Amino acid sequence: MSALMAWRAKNKEDVMKRHGVRLGYMGAFTKATCLAAQQVPQLNASIDTEKEIITYRDYVDISIAVSAPKGLITPVLRNVDSLDIIGIERGVAELAAKARDSKLSMADLEGGNFSISNPGIFGSLFGTPVINYPQAAVFNMNGIKERPVVVDGKLEIRPMMYITVTYDHRLIDGREAVTFLNVVKSYIEDPARLLLA
Repeated sequence: MSALMAWRAKNKEDVMKRHGVRLGYMGAFTKATCLAAQQVPQLNASIDTEKEIITYRDYVDISIAVSAPKGLITPVLRNVDSLDIIGIERGVAELAAKARDSKLSMADLEGGNFSISNPGIFGSLFGTPVINYPQAAVFNMNGIKERPVVVDGKLEIRPMMYITVTYDHRLIDGREAVTFLNVVKSYIEDPARLLLA
């Protein structure tokens, strides 16, 4: 998380000043998961067991788990594949505000390709969220904690985050899930790449 945290610290004031948007971590993780889902299409698919149909999508609509007055809700951020990080942050903020104000419509809640959950904001260290059927996967962000890691043969303390993906094994195997997580990790560890994607 060191690179992403430094990138955010360097840019958050400028982003707020120029775009009126708070630059958090959700924009980077949402963009990274979108790019990973495009590379691993099984995570951007859905399964209909009654009709026995698997649907692969060429667009990325992501359900974002947000806390609402009556509990967790997952409004959908549409066409994430066409948004930059500023657009994603703006869209997530708008959906979160609508959720807090109980102003989400059914259209806001339908059609997500996969979900992102961030229990890390509540202090979670590790978790496996439940899949939002008929989606095939849910990505989970956990809390940022300092941990010992080996860097160039030396033990150092670095901010780390566990990321997980819960997936429907009828559609996704471990190879695809791990590939997805590794793609996300590669973007988070080098956030400047998100601006070029």
